[in-house]
This record gives sequence, C-alpha cells and structure tokens, in this order.
Amino acid sequence: MTISGNSYLDSLSNVKTSSSATTTGKTNDTLDQAAFLKLLTTQMTTQDPFNPVDNTQMVAQMAQFSSVAGIAEMNKSLKTIAGGMEASRVGGAASWIGKAALIGSKTAAPLADGAYAGTVTLPKDAAQVNISLVDGSGKVVYTGTATDVPKGDVPFYWDGKDQDGNAVPGPLTISVFAKDAQAQTMKDYATASWATVNSVTSPTSGSTKLNTSMGSFSPSDVLQLS
Repeated sequence: MTISGNSYLDSLSNVKTSSSATTTGKTNDTLDQAAFLKLLTTQMTTQDPFNPVDNTQMVAQMAQFSSVAGIAEMNKSLKTIAGGMEASRVGGAASWIGKAALIGSKTAAPLADGAYAGTVTLPKDAAQVNISLVDGSGKVVYTGTATDVPKGDVPFYWDGKDQDGNAVPGPLTISVFAKDAQAQTMKDYATASWATVNSVTSPTSGSTKLNTSMGSFSPSDVLQLS
C-alpha cells in the first residue's frame, strides 16, 4: 500500500478516512492526543513494508503535534494559575475594608468616627510647627501647634467637631507652617492623612483600587494600615 500526501499528518488523515474505526464524541477534524496515537498505530500496522513512511518526516510531525499539545496544556494551566492569583489578590485587598489607611495626600477626610488624623513629615528639626485644617470656603477649622520638633513624622489629630459640637464635613486641606532653628520657613515637608477603606474595586483590566472618602487609591499608595 502506498500512502501519498504532503506530510505525515496528511497520511494519518487519509488513514482516518479509510479506517472503519471511529472516535466517539468528536464532531470536527481536529486531532486530540488520543486520536493522534490511535491513527499513528493504524498507520504503522498498515504501511507498505517495502515503502515505509520516512522516519525523519514522522519524527518531525510527531514533535510538532507534541509541541502544539503541550502549548495548549500550558495555556490552560496558566489561565488557571492567573485566575487563582486574581482571586487571592482581590481577597487580600478585601480584608482591608473597614480599616484605616495612611495615604500621602494634601487633603484629609473624616474617619469612621468623624475624626481627622494624619502626619506631617519634616526633613529636618523645626523650632515651631503649625498644622491647620481648612474647609472649602477657606475657613480654618483646626490648628495644632508644637515647638522644638525633631525631624521625621509629626502626627496630628482632631475630633472633627466645631465649637458647638457639630461634625465638620470633609474633605479638608492640610496646611503646614514650619520654621527651623534659623527661623527659616520650611517647605520640603510631606503630608499624609488617615482614611477609612470603604470598598475595593478590581476591574477585569487594571489594578485593584481602594475606595475611601478621599478618593480611590492603589494598595501601593498606602504608607501604613491600622
């Protein structure tokens, strides 16, 4: 018997057409691994011993099939791993809901209890530091003062209530006035505010976002979690 065709897989397709054996559950012409091996066995047992299939071509076609099958399995595994990592990432971020996150910002928003809190980071020692919170109309609603402050983080806290005991809505702007030992005004400071994480958003494309009363932030923006 002489088998003609452009490739070894073409030969196998010819065998599939002439063979009485059928593969159940297959409605298309795509060969899976089981069908390929079955056709290979049929081909080897029915080939003309005086005109066998070229071994080099057979090995090349087998390697091609194995490579394609391997890539398909690898893609399937990678999708499974990616799905698991996504679920783990979202689940980890969801555990932050209800907690307070310290985020670098020039504004402050009330925490769950209505209080405002944050930090001012000084690049060097300060003789005096004034930290104020200013509302949208430009009114100063809180001011805290400290003297002989070493460089580093200077925390501030305000209960969020005015003189009449009413809660002051946010967001509020953090204003800082600081002087060093030479009475020079300091400008290279950084401000951060504590904000309650209300929810977590994880879009199908893009990074996870923490939603707070100050806006949405990436988990990498969080300086501290409490």
